[in-house]
Amino acid sequence: MKRFVKDMRRYLPYTKYAVKSGLKTEVASSHLSWLWWILDPILFMLVYWFIFMVIFGQKKEYFHIFVFVGLSMWNLFNKTLSGSVKIVANNRAVVTKVYIPKYFLILILLGQNLFKMAISFGIVVVMMIWSQVPISWNVLFVIPVLMDLLLLTFGISTIFAHFGVFFNDLKNLTNVGLRVLFYMSGIFYVISDRVNEAVATLLLRINPIGFLIDACRESLVYCHTPNYWLILLWFIVGVALSVIGIQTIYKNENNYVKVI
Repeated sequence: MKRFVKDMRRYLPYTKYAVKSGLKTEVASSHLSWLWWILDPILFMLVYWFIFMVIFGQKKEYFHIFVFVGLSMWNLFNKTLSGSVKIVANNRAVVTKVYIPKYFLILILLGQNLFKMAISFGIVVVMMIWSQVPISWNVLFVIPVLMDLLLLTFGISTIFAHFGVFFNDLKNLTNVGLRVLFYMSGIFYVISDRVNEAVATLLLRINPIGFLIDACRESLVYCHTPNYWLILLWFIVGVALSVIGIQTIYKNENNYVKVI
């Protein structure tokens, strides 16, 4: 714990700088620059809205916001986890020349994706105002839900980053697993509308990403109270996974340079 606190104080300024630098580099060669961070999620939302509202006749109220919230949260989890698998090897130039706790590479990636999600949620607010979506005190549940998402994403990513150093095929397996999880998480449909209530409840309990997306929608858009006991449970799981991931990296990071 002392080492973690010491490293956070020492390397956090570098992390902030690296996040800003990475975001600038990402749009440096684009004519639309940072506008792509707004256009990209909107275009994806329009595609799913057209397919499921127009073609399949989805009748869910505020469906455009429903999809946008799901995509925004999924993109943070998906891009961070998939990018973390080979993050040590992809940063070989840094890892082999200077010392930095390897989980900070994940924090940098997570910070970049968090910034993009913040932009997406800003768009969600505009959509809600435009669509005159009612607001209740349940909107406050969005804060612990997003905290759970960040903790789980970071914790799982640290573990995958460790094993990704030693198993080259993990990247391909992760991509397959993420595709399956995408369709299980109800990004563009209501899970309870596709399966019976018992199965839907089970899926939401064993799939934290699906549950958190559903909880965020329910509290933010539909003024419902999510299952706060599950929110607490996944918070504890997220903390535990983060601790395990950080300790695993501390224990093995000296071997990473030899492998890559």
